[in-house]
This record gives sequence, C-alpha cells and structure tokens, in this order.
Amino acid sequence: MGGQQPRIGLNLKVAQKQILTPGLVQMVSVLALNKLELREMINQEMVANPVLEELSEDVPLLEDVEQKVNAEKPPQPPAEQPVVPGDNHDSFQEIDFGSFFDDYLDPGYRSPAAEVIEKPSFENFLSQPASLTDHLEWQLSLSICPDAVREAGHSIIGNLNEDGYLTATLEEIAQTGEHAPEDVAAALELVQQFDPLGVAARDLRECLLIQLKALNPDNTLVQQIVSDHLRQLQNKQYREIARALDRPVKAVERCVEIIRKLDPRPGQRYNRAEARLIEPDVAFVKMRDGYQVVMNEDGLPQLRLSRHYRRLLETDGTTREVRNYVKERFTSAIQLIKNIEQRKQTIIRVCEAIIRRQGEFLDKGIESLRPMMIKEVAEEVGVHPSTVSRAVANKYAHTPQGVYELRYFFSEAVQGPLGGSTSLINLKRLVKKMIEEEDPGHPFTDDQIAQQLHEKGICVTRRTVAKYREDMRIPSTHQRRVKA
Repeated sequence: MGGQQPRIGLNLKVAQKQILTPGLVQMVSVLALNKLELREMINQEMVANPVLEELSEDVPLLEDVEQKVNAEKPPQPPAEQPVVPGDNHDSFQEIDFGSFFDDYLDPGYRSPAAEVIEKPSFENFLSQPASLTDHLEWQLSLSICPDAVREAGHSIIGNLNEDGYLTATLEEIAQTGEHAPEDVAAALELVQQFDPLGVAARDLRECLLIQLKALNPDNTLVQQIVSDHLRQLQNKQYREIARALDRPVKAVERCVEIIRKLDPRPGQRYNRAEARLIEPDVAFVKMRDGYQVVMNEDGLPQLRLSRHYRRLLETDGTTREVRNYVKERFTSAIQLIKNIEQRKQTIIRVCEAIIRRQGEFLDKGIESLRPMMIKEVAEEVGVHPSTVSRAVANKYAHTPQGVYELRYFFSEAVQGPLGGSTSLINLKRLVKKMIEEEDPGHPFTDDQIAQQLHEKGICVTRRTVAKYREDMRIPSTHQRRVKA
C-alpha cells in the first residue's frame, strides 16, 4: 500500500586494517632474538632452505669480483628474463626482489658495515641475571597508567617474595604507602598481567588461575577445578572431582596434565643467584667525536643466495614444479635476509638513542645513569614501544663500564635530591651505600633508611626498602648488628 519497499543493494565499505603477513611475523620474532639465538635460527634455516648458503672465508667479496669483471669487459645492459617455452607468463618476474640478486648472489655478500673500527674482544662473559624486582619494575615503567596507580605498583612489587607472591594485604599496602584503595586494586590487576605469569598472586589458587586465564581462557573446566577443588587436586582425588563436577574422569585427568605445566613459583626463574653465560650483541666504542655502535657479528653465518638454484629458473628444461619450489625458496630466503638486516638496523638505532642519553654513564660510571623511558626512545627512533622492548630484550652491550643488559639502561625516574630525578637502580645503590657506612654496632633499620631517603626528597616505604635490601642480598638489621 503506501509503505516503502526495502531497498536491496550492495554497499562497499573501505577500511584500513593492519594484517601480519608471514614476513612481518618473522621480522617480529627475529628482532627478539639475541646473537646466540639468531645464530641457531640461521643454521636451522640453512638446513631447511637449500637456496641459502653460507659465505666461506676464502670466497672473494662481491665488490672485488665486480671490479675485476668491469675491468675486463665494458658494461652491458642487463639481459632479459628468458621465457620458458609454453609459458608466456612468468610470475617470478612479478616478485619485487629489488637489488637482492645483485647483492646476495654467489660469490657472496657481506654487510656493508666494513668500517675500520677497533672492536672489543667479543668472548663470552658471565652475567648476573636480572632479579624479579628489576624485571617487574622495568615492565611497570613501560606501562601506561595514572601516576597514583604506578606508585601503588611500586609498593606491590616491593612486597613480593622470591616466589613472586604478594606478602601483604591490599589494605596494608594502601595504609603504609598512603595509597588510595582503588589505586592499589588497579595496580594489582596491572602487575598480575606482567611476565612471569602468575606473579603478584596472593595464594597458589590465584597464581594458577592467572596463568590459566592467559594460556587457556576458553577452558572453563580446568579453571573450575583449580578454583573450587584445589585441595582435592593436591590429594589426587580425581574421581571425587569428576563426580562433583559431573564430568568424566578422563576430562579431569586431561585438565590435570594442563595444570602440571603451570609454574607454582613464577618468581624463582628471576631469583636464581648463579651466573649465566652470555655473549654481547653490540659494543659501544669510544671514538673521537663520541661513541659508536658496533654490532657483534663474529660467528654469525654470512648468508648468500645460491647461483645454482638461480640457473634452474633460467634453464628451459626445468619443470614447472621445480620452478615453483625454487621461487618459493628464493622468496623465503630473501625475506629472511631482509629481516636479519632490519633487526640489525633497529638495534643500532635504538642503541644510538641510548648513547645519546647515557653518555655520562659511559664516561663516568653507574652514578651517572639517567632515568630513561622506553616510550621516549621509541618516539625518537620512530617505532612502537613494543618494538624497542623486543630490540633490547635479552641482549647485552659491551661498554667502557663493563657488560650490561640493554634493558638496564631503561629505568623510571624517582624524585631525588634537590628536586632532580634519579633512577631506581641508583636508588638501590644509595640504600646499599647507607648500609655500608652505618655503625656496625647500631645498624640502620629499614624504617630509618626510608626516613633518611625521605629527608633527601626520595619517598619510599619501609617495605620497599626491605625489598630492595633483600634483592641486593643484604642481611636484616638484626643479622648485621655486630656485638662489642
């Protein structure tokens, strides 16, 4: 009658989305590798991809070969891609290889960074792993949250034991740290999202649930077992659990296998006292006009693309199956080489930003270490903060002051003397210095240290001082007292 008929049509909507291609996924993973891990990964790729070959030391550089060839004959225009009989379209020509065949084909390629720089000896070093407190404080400094929540986060981290469990109630933290209860609750939720999963839990049940919700969010059965039947689980009363939940015993046993893979003491992996073997990824080398970043590429395989497989693509008798396989392998090999070079350039740019901010530390030592935020470096380099995080994760630098983990240079500022700012690392050193200079017969209590810091304009709680002291393996007041 008089109503309008519904209109049927095709509507097109244009939208931008960021899609992770396999190449980008590999780039992210390659960036996170340190030198030892990268070397292992390259060796595995060379086994899996026959197009990739390692440059031997006795093979001349590509530049040397080109000079020799150019001296013997005049330059000629590049030959056109041969056409395979019966195949009028070669998809290989559509691949944007750029200059990769010019640079990476046999007789080999080496990084253009052939500067004459006196590099340090890149032998293996023993390094003390970061403590749980350092690891969590570093993540807190990267988090976007209100200042009040961040301050409460410091107090929560300062009240964790070596296993990573929270040893004080939220009410105690709010009262002693003069935090609002809602800020403490928000800080706890934030810290419980950090690595290692399960940290800042108040008991075993919460620790396991934090891990399960992150690793198996859709498995409600295993979460219910941990939440409601933890004691029966510890006593291996699987039939009783199955009867109570009205589920098959086999389903409960499958959940038990998942629970067994969880870590009931997540903080322990960051509180091991033994040293570990590491190899620096970069060196900060003193030059006339400042410091320069030098990548440690000693022992890394120098990759090249095989000319033999390139000839297979140019041979008329090569079957389509072989050609497609070789094309796929070339694409994969070139993507890997690109990602390795991208990793190198990203690390160099991040390290150059570190040098610009930490020049005084490189010249004078740890007392001159400045607070430095991941976000600041990310903005300067022009990348996302998570890219900087991956670029510095588990990587070490050889500096005039010793070998340091790159993450060591990133530290949040704590309000310091005369209104200036000091890093959390130097705050720990200040606590240590106070204890070293105390009267052995009347050592300072944690309360007295906190009060002295407060007089210097640094506001920390007694519990925070106690945690820093424990992290530095400094005994308690009673244990330090020397009787006359």
